[in-house]
Amino acid sequence: MKKVLLFLGLFCLLATSAFAGSIKIGVAGPHSGDLASYGIPTMRAAKIVVDDWNKKGGVLGKKIELVIMDEQCKPEIATNVATKLVTEKVAGVIGHICSGATKAALPIYKAAHIVVISPSATNPPLTLSGQYPNFFRTIAHDKMQAKMQSDFILNDLHAKKVAIIHDKGDYGKGLAMNVKDYIEKSGKAKVVLFEGITPGAMDYSAVVQKIKRVRPDVVMFGGYHPEASKIVTTMRKKRLKIPFISGDSVKDQKFIEVAGKYAEGVYASGPKDVSKNPLYKVALEEHKKIYKSDPGSFYFNGYAATQALLNAIKVAGSTDYAKIVNVLHTKYVDTPLGKIKFDHKGDAEGVGFAIYQVRHGKFVQVKE
Repeated sequence: MKKVLLFLGLFCLLATSAFAGSIKIGVAGPHSGDLASYGIPTMRAAKIVVDDWNKKGGVLGKKIELVIMDEQCKPEIATNVATKLVTEKVAGVIGHICSGATKAALPIYKAAHIVVISPSATNPPLTLSGQYPNFFRTIAHDKMQAKMQSDFILNDLHAKKVAIIHDKGDYGKGLAMNVKDYIEKSGKAKVVLFEGITPGAMDYSAVVQKIKRVRPDVVMFGGYHPEASKIVTTMRKKRLKIPFISGDSVKDQKFIEVAGKYAEGVYASGPKDVSKNPLYKVALEEHKKIYKSDPGSFYFNGYAATQALLNAIKVAGSTDYAKIVNVLHTKYVDTPLGKIKFDHKGDAEGVGFAIYQVRHGKFVQVKE
């Protein structure tokens, strides 16, 4: 019995020491709730990348340990998560996912000198304001997305009257405001409705009625897929068949699942198709092998973010904040998105958007 206990004690000691002195990486995002389909793919991407690195010896001769935390895309939870990750002494954070949660958490990481790389937080001021030198992202910001949407609305859909709806949030309202500005400055069309809605409402008949009243040629929505699916469904049931276009937060299979047949024909901007990249194919096959399914939204952006952070630590030869930041700005890394580094503001160079449309139950790229 003593030998058994001695063996078990030795085993526990070895298991505990396996990650002693490990390099911790935080992964923060919505892993439960209505927006989990945004956060789970990045969490899985981080796990896949880290497992690959650990099989090859980790980084700087140490194993990499993920500290995964769920904040449901809620700013008030995101601040608590950020505080906990700082306490855990992570070398960097992959996330957050939603712009509002990211904005709430960033000052905490900034004060602690921790690098944050988001695969999906597109609110322009997160980088363009210069307030967060610790923030990077592997997705283009909303001004680029808004410009592409506006050009598509004006030049491809030939709209003269546009109704713009948003969810009043940092991401949704920010994207909607940028689309509104581009359209109004073009002089080619008029914004006939600019209306905020309440996220999580059971019914959006009132706003759909307002849309019908102003008779727009196109409806643009800034917000997330739960609200978008309800608005589109209500529009179609009320026989309002005009084009509906939204952003990358709606280019999600969950939107199609919830909206069903009413999703057909909906447009959404999203990260451009990079499926011809050999590393994209590798990342895709890894996910299919482990999870037996196609990855969801922002998986490849999350994969690239994790690669970029670990590469920066490796090249820097340190987990020192300033050294990691310098590598991210100056050294390229091969990812499923292509060979990337980050500009002086923190945006990934060469990463852009495309326009997609739901056709036969899938989002298909229709314009780059």
